[in-house]
Amino acid sequence: MSFDLQSGALASDDALIFNAPETTTPSAAPAAPLAPAPLRYDRLVLPGDFPDPTIACIDGVYWASATSAEWGAVFPLFKSHDLVNWELVSHVFPDRLPAWCDSNFWAPEIFHENGKTYVYYTARKKGGVLSVAVASADRPEGPYTDHGPLVGEQAGSIDGFPIRDEHGVLHLVWKNDGNSRGEETPIWAQRINEKTLKLTGKRVELFRNDAPWEGTLVEGSAIVRHLDYFYMFYAGNACCGKYCTYAGGVARARSLMGPWEKCPQNPILTDNATWKCPGHGTVAEKDGRWFLLHHAYHVNSHEFVGRQGILSEFRWNAEGWPEFENNSPQAEALTDVTTLNVDEHFGGPELDLNWLWPVGHKPETELRNEQLHLTASAQRLGSIVARRTYAATYKAATTIDFAALPPGTFGGIGAIGDPYNALALVAGDGVLQLWHVKSGKRNVVTQVWLEGCDTLTLRIEAWGGQRYRFAYSTDGATWQPMPLDSFAINGTYLPPWDRGIRLGLIAYGDESTSVAFNHFALRNQR
Repeated sequence: MSFDLQSGALASDDALIFNAPETTTPSAAPAAPLAPAPLRYDRLVLPGDFPDPTIACIDGVYWASATSAEWGAVFPLFKSHDLVNWELVSHVFPDRLPAWCDSNFWAPEIFHENGKTYVYYTARKKGGVLSVAVASADRPEGPYTDHGPLVGEQAGSIDGFPIRDEHGVLHLVWKNDGNSRGEETPIWAQRINEKTLKLTGKRVELFRNDAPWEGTLVEGSAIVRHLDYFYMFYAGNACCGKYCTYAGGVARARSLMGPWEKCPQNPILTDNATWKCPGHGTVAEKDGRWFLLHHAYHVNSHEFVGRQGILSEFRWNAEGWPEFENNSPQAEALTDVTTLNVDEHFGGPELDLNWLWPVGHKPETELRNEQLHLTASAQRLGSIVARRTYAATYKAATTIDFAALPPGTFGGIGAIGDPYNALALVAGDGVLQLWHVKSGKRNVVTQVWLEGCDTLTLRIEAWGGQRYRFAYSTDGATWQPMPLDSFAINGTYLPPWDRGIRLGLIAYGDESTSVAFNHFALRNQR
């Protein structure tokens, strides 16, 4: 069975399938087969919030990951055989975080040599600074062993990238996060001791932000060797949010330690009518063609969905510089976002890999009898499991076992920027409440008293990521809107500066209790 978000009624899956009427045509000789059109790789390949993507080819299979920020599980691992279709197969840190860090899980880089896979990544030391660390595994899908941080400067160190120099010596290239303190942002390189996985010797500055388009920073280094040069693809200016000014540049050098020459045509990757603020990616080659897997905001959803993973093809020009067509991403927007609709009936042995939780706060979950049982928490917003959003306009709904809720326990659904900023519709103690949570302060906007219902279905409607309405159904057939003083609630405050909105299932209350969810559905609209 599926829940009809339009009418509120339960409908069979077959009822949601619409077939075109059959037609007949006169018999004709079969047409000669058309030659297949050349495959165009430029496309959105990681829809949803997947910033700072990395890509590596391992034994003929492509592997990718991306920033997790403050959502677990940390660092998703995707694989693909064609660069276009990607399958989420595992995470670098699926359950527990490394003991030394607790937040800001950014910019993983996959590196594979001699049968071993390494993931260099950024995280923040507990009570300390942003640092670049490394984990390793015998297989790209894991399990991974963490080896701790390599470097953590006073201003912070981020965006680590491993590369061998022209002599075969392994180095780490990273960015000093000086912009966080109003300082410049040098890109450093330093040798890695391959036995200890620690830095050794002296660090060398490769270059820093000194061009007007780069603004307050250069970052996101990704280096590839082509012919006689090392080429560093990098990003400059403000990465994130409504007022971002991000763009991509490239520099080259015959020796890894320089001198480095920036491309006269920088920035080589900029905005267009579909994508905004492209940058921070890693290079891949396939069949003699060259690509950058990078992120950008879609103009119709921007910060509400987040920075999405795009594959952009480039060519080498006569002067030996990479060029993107029209200096911008050529990926088309998804023509049918309904392919990313979600119908979750909780029929498996455990939640699938697309479910998320606030980093460091993985809740207890159990799937039984086609229900998700989510253990409650009284911290912040409560226990949360969430899904990424794919469009800024959508409807989402869940059904909870209302009659079985223990006293003092609330369950519901929310549009969540983080546990401190959310709009949530929750039920418990015989009442349905609309919570407005901003900067950790929770207010009840409106509430409805409920009597005599066993199950309760809750719905969120969002328009452009900015306006939200909430409704409920007690009989599975009709919707009742939550009473508001205006048509909708303003949710423009929800997205954090570096993340998109998630849709979360919430269990709030004593940890000895739980909430039973019967279904979760998401319907995307353009």
